[in-house]
Amino acid sequence: MLRILLFALTLTMIPAAAISAAPDPHSFANHDQVRVRHLTLDLDVDFGARQLRGFAELQLEWLDPSATTLVLDTRDLRIESVLVPQAEGPWQHAPYRLDKSVPMFGQALRIRLPGRPQRVRVVYQTSPAASGLQWLPPAQTAGKVHPFMFSQSQAIHARSWVPIQDAPAVRFTYDAHIRNSAGLLARMSAANDPADQPDGVDHFAMVQPIPSYLLAIAVGDLAFRPLGERSGIYAEPSVIEAAAYEFADTEKMIEVTERLYGPYRWGRYDLLVLPPSFPFGGMENPRLTFLTPTVIAGDRSLVSLIAHELAHSWSGNLVTNVDWNHFWLNEGFTSYVENRIIEAMYGPARADMERVLSQRSLELELEDLSEIDQRLVLDLRGRDPDDGMSAIAYDKGHWLLRTLETRFGREVFDPFIRGWFDRHAFGTASSDDFVAYLRSELLDKFPGKFREDELQDWLYHGGVPGGAVAASSEAFDLVDGYRRDWLDGRTEAEALPARQWSTQEWLRFLDGLPDDLTTDRMVQLDAAFALTGTGNAEIAFGWYIKAIRTGY
Repeated sequence: MLRILLFALTLTMIPAAAISAAPDPHSFANHDQVRVRHLTLDLDVDFGARQLRGFAELQLEWLDPSATTLVLDTRDLRIESVLVPQAEGPWQHAPYRLDKSVPMFGQALRIRLPGRPQRVRVVYQTSPAASGLQWLPPAQTAGKVHPFMFSQSQAIHARSWVPIQDAPAVRFTYDAHIRNSAGLLARMSAANDPADQPDGVDHFAMVQPIPSYLLAIAVGDLAFRPLGERSGIYAEPSVIEAAAYEFADTEKMIEVTERLYGPYRWGRYDLLVLPPSFPFGGMENPRLTFLTPTVIAGDRSLVSLIAHELAHSWSGNLVTNVDWNHFWLNEGFTSYVENRIIEAMYGPARADMERVLSQRSLELELEDLSEIDQRLVLDLRGRDPDDGMSAIAYDKGHWLLRTLETRFGREVFDPFIRGWFDRHAFGTASSDDFVAYLRSELLDKFPGKFREDELQDWLYHGGVPGGAVAASSEAFDLVDGYRRDWLDGRTEAEALPARQWSTQEWLRFLDGLPDDLTTDRMVQLDAAFALTGTGNAEIAFGWYIKAIRTGY
């Protein structure tokens, strides 16, 4: 997932004792005793009631021979019945209990299964206020004619629309049958056939096992355009042509990443542009990345978002953090791979600029975080895992890997990263797993290049260690010089070469402007470059923040 804005972290405490017996600190599920291996969804999409109705059928693997209870995660679900199959005849009811609701975590659904069946079916409906579903009336879409619905399951929101073991350590395959009376097209994080027509009935199969936070659905008025033999884009009809132009390099990005880190293992890679209310830059749902339309700038300047979400097909989706305390293994690796894709596609100068911006983002966020939340390995017990989705995981994690690359050299580090993906493919990993792998593959083989105590400092202490390799950019050095000349009155705004600047150069220029800049100087910039009303969302954000701070 790529965040666009992060205004604040709300540290909400929840009773740790509520789930202390479970193997994951953010899940009630007893997946150490019994584990979901396959999910079948059969759901009706009711736009009028803002609900999903139907059943989830779970195929189970019993790991503990003494276990007779299945515990699932739910939040705001109305459970109508729980059924188990019989050798002959209809399914029979199974006894179950919903525990008292715990804020943010929801309710444990405890199902007594003394016969240890291989399948169980939960008949349910979602709440109109389900945290993992967003229902948009036509007025909130680009086309203004049809409603739209989409999901956001990360980190622990899948439980609000599916009764499931909502923990990243649990991976399952799934199939789904989705119906909607509006006659719209449904797409999921599964195999999507570009030839499907919007007839209100869609069928899906996902043969690669995924964790619950990558379970995704969208239903709306969607058109499709191919981007390559195994990639394409879905969007509302009024947006589809601009989106197809913006993301035309997607197939090339897949090929570049394969050359770096091995084959793409998910079949197709499609994109889906959501309405503007989507709260993130992108979400890496396997086979179907969800995107914000705000990155459609018209000049392909914000395609690093695609590089980031594509990179998740190796880091995060293929190798998943075992729980949310190790979120940096998802996002730090992904941010590093993203930067390598950008370098291979657009050159070292572009990659240098983005690394400088990444480290600047981290610098700013460190000012607002407590020391305990500045560590790569977090302790989120009793807290919402969304609290850990900060620049620490993304930018500090990226910085650690970049430092390792510099110390050991790419000829050694690239096979190291590729080996990490191969060794843990379609599985999970913890920070201890990373330490053991780093020790065996690099530290022991190349002594003296990076010390174990340095690694511990990166993982378990706040701030940025002293040995971190700082990014630099010659292009930004020039921008800094132009800014100084303008601020000191040696050049006029109209004389700045900013019309040729990239988005990254503009962000650097704006970030370096003083907050006490006069209104007259802001007017000069705006008159010269029409920054108010720019169609580039990143530049607009930087400009409007500066406008607020200067009182413009």
